[in-house]
Amino acid sequence: MAQAITLNSGRAAQVARSPLRRRRSPLQRKAFPYLLVAPAVIYLLGITFYPGLYAIYQSLFRVRFNSWTFIGLDNYSKLLADNEFWASLWNTFLMGSGALLLEFLIALTLAALAYRDPFIRSWRIVFLLPMLFMPSAVSFIWKLAFNDGRVVSDLLMRIGLIGQPLDFLGDVWLARLSLIITDVWQWTPFLFVIFVAALQGQDAEIEEAARLDGARWSQIFWNISLPMLRPIIAVALVLRGIDIVTMFTSIFIITGGTPGGATETMSYFIYRTGFKRFDFGYASAASVLLLALTVIIAQSFVKRFFRSGRD
Repeated sequence: MAQAITLNSGRAAQVARSPLRRRRSPLQRKAFPYLLVAPAVIYLLGITFYPGLYAIYQSLFRVRFNSWTFIGLDNYSKLLADNEFWASLWNTFLMGSGALLLEFLIALTLAALAYRDPFIRSWRIVFLLPMLFMPSAVSFIWKLAFNDGRVVSDLLMRIGLIGQPLDFLGDVWLARLSLIITDVWQWTPFLFVIFVAALQGQDAEIEEAARLDGARWSQIFWNISLPMLRPIIAVALVLRGIDIVTMFTSIFIITGGTPGGATETMSYFIYRTGFKRFDFGYASAASVLLLALTVIIAQSFVKRFFRSGRD
C-alpha cells in the first residue's frame, strides 16, 4: 500500500513538473491552413499573375526589342480594326467549337457505355492511350496520315469513296477538318475520364429506385444521370474549351496557318505577331483581349450551368 502511494505521488510530481502545452489562439488556428498553402499560392501567382500584369503593361507600348515607346491604347484600337485578328478569332471559335462538340458527344457516349457495359468497361484503359502521347508527336502522326504519306486518301480510294487523292492542306475546310480530327483523337479521353468518374460517383440508390419503377436504361440516363451530370459537364467543357483556345502545336506542325490563314487561331496569330513580326506590344494586346474574352465566356457558362444544376 505504501509502495503504491509512493508511486502515485511520483507520477503526480512528474506531471506537475512537465510543462503545460500551449494552446493556439483562435487567430493562429485560422491562419495555420493558409500558412500551409502559402508556398504553393506564391508559386502560382509568380508564374501566372506576374506575366499577366507584364503583358498588360507591355501592351501599352510599341515594343521593338529594347525600344519601348508608350502609345497608350493604340495597340487595342489597331487590333479591333485588324481583319487578321478577327479572322483568327473566328477560326478559333469555328474549329474549337467543332472539336469540343465532337469530343463531348464521343466522350459522353463512351462513358455511358463503359459505365453500363462490362465488356467495354474492361477496355477503358485503351481509350486513354491517345492522351498519353505528346501533342507534337500526335501532330506529326496526323500530318503524315493526311498529307505527307497520304494514308487517309489511299484508304478512302481503296474503299471507293473518292477517285483521286485529297489535298487536305490545300483546301480550307479539309485543313480545318484535319486539325479538328487531330484534336478530337487526342483529347476526347480527357472528357471521358471526367464523365466516367462522375457517373460512378452518383448515388446508385436513385437509379435502383427508378429501375424498380420500371424505367429503362435510356430513361434512367436521360432523366436522372444526365441532369445530375450538368455541373460536371460544365466544368469539363470549360477546362477543355480553355485548352482549345490555346491550340497551337497542331497548327504549327500540320498547317502553319495555311491555306491563306484559314487555320490560323488566336494563339498562332499571337505567335506570328510576336516572334515573326517582332511586334511584342501588339502581341501582348492580343493576349490580353483573348484572356478577357475567355474569362467572361467561361464564367458565364459555368455560372449558368451550376445554377441549373441546383434547380
